[in-house]
Amino acid sequence: MSAPSRFDRGHTDDLMSFLAASPTPYHAVANAAERLEKAGFRQVAETDAWDGSSGGKYVLRGGAIIAWYVPEGADAHTPFRIVGAHTDSPNLRVKPRPDSGAHGWRQVAVEIYGGPLLNSWLDRDLGLAGRLTLRDGSTRLVDVDRPLLRVPQLAVHLDRSVNTDGLKLDKQRHMQPVWGMGDDVRDGDLIAFLAETAGIPSGEVTGWDLMVHSVEPPAYLGRDRELVAGPRMDNLLSVHAGTAALAAVAGRGSALSHIPVLAAFDHEENGSQSDTGADGPLLGGVLERSVFARGGSYEDRARAFAGTVCLSSDTGHAVHPNYAERHDPTHHPRVDGGPLLKVNVNNRYATDGSGRAVFAAACEKADVPFQSFVSNNAMPCGTTIGPITAARHGIRTVDIGVAILSMHSARELCGAKDPFLLANALVAFLDG
Repeated sequence: MSAPSRFDRGHTDDLMSFLAASPTPYHAVANAAERLEKAGFRQVAETDAWDGSSGGKYVLRGGAIIAWYVPEGADAHTPFRIVGAHTDSPNLRVKPRPDSGAHGWRQVAVEIYGGPLLNSWLDRDLGLAGRLTLRDGSTRLVDVDRPLLRVPQLAVHLDRSVNTDGLKLDKQRHMQPVWGMGDDVRDGDLIAFLAETAGIPSGEVTGWDLMVHSVEPPAYLGRDRELVAGPRMDNLLSVHAGTAALAAVAGRGSALSHIPVLAAFDHEENGSQSDTGADGPLLGGVLERSVFARGGSYEDRARAFAGTVCLSSDTGHAVHPNYAERHDPTHHPRVDGGPLLKVNVNNRYATDGSGRAVFAAACEKADVPFQSFVSNNAMPCGTTIGPITAARHGIRTVDIGVAILSMHSARELCGAKDPFLLANALVAFLDG
């Protein structure tokens, strides 16, 4: 990846393609794996015995991917440099009995995942995607990327106070999308439709993990196309940048003094407590097995972890022109101002002074500006996989990200240059 002294719009074009092709965490990790395969990485199964060979490897589990590159001659105690991110976004997810309806409308029963801005899902053309599990235990990705669903808003004539008292939405009653007409609602209709779409006999589908997504593609916005609007930037923007950075650094081979890693987890938006979340055993297990596969002992594992650093990359809040009072008065991050260094002394973010120095060095090496984010003291602060990663594995962790607006909306907004700047900073970090 070239130095960022001149903005490369090609990276942002590629990000937009990645967002459009990744409506679910399962699609996101499949697309990341495909890109890594082109860079020479190979998939290893968790059920197989691992060897200590050099080169790029990755593990897929559900909506998570852990990828790493072992340079030639790496010792068993060689430390790791990790870019952490998450693949999930707040949305609407299909319930176990999805077929419902009333008053001549056919609807899909959905459950609210994470903390979405509910109003952003109203009156929007929606598709449906996810994975289908078959009788033999295998899975198949499915994506209906066309207008299929809609959550219709109540007309202003029937809610005269909506523009004065605000929109009030009941998650159970008001967020169920329609997908057709008819009173003959039958159990199994939606899954049969999706099975047909995927070319699978409907009787073979015994499980599903499905979610709604906006079918409006990402787009440049603004007079000079200096902004990007699109879905799932929180946090596929970081997954994309981390994938690109790892692929770039892997090309340096034996020049690396550590092992670069991409760890993209699922379920960050609901607490990370799963077998594919940051609070689960996946990352620790992969790193330990890498140490032991190279002939290492527990002592080597401890030495490697003691020298490891993780950049937890997640989107953060740009100052909002209409709500500037919600931000800290001395910290107003701007889009295209470079990546954020995210700080919270109550450990909602994992950054401390030594971590700041690591990130500052990477940005200086990459000739990338960065800016600091801290919450207004009167506003609660969100959190990330950063504190979880630091506490669970005992490794130094720094929280960073890209400044965006409309976080947790069905469609978010960032500067067109920031994804490129982030990726270059991550290259410099992974390169050491």
